[in-house]
Amino acid sequence: MRTIRASEIGTYLYCARAWWYQRTGAPNLNEKAMREGTAYHARHGQRVTRAGGAQRAGAVLLLAALLLLAVGITLQLVK
Repeated sequence: MRTIRASEIGTYLYCARAWWYQRTGAPNLNEKAMREGTAYHARHGQRVTRAGGAQRAGAVLLLAALLLLAVGITLQLVK
């Protein structure tokens, strides 16, 4: 009995015909589109990662600005 992988189940659930083609070893007639799609998703993933980093940096800068504001107000009140 052969092992069934989660990715194989996912392929079957998405498209039983694609699963069958993959299982029989049929050649992929859409290789160019697949390569382009893979490259697109890689670029998109990089953009998402950068956006998340920029969002975290913005949150840190906002907190730093609020802290500096609080310190400035406190110093003004102490004088």
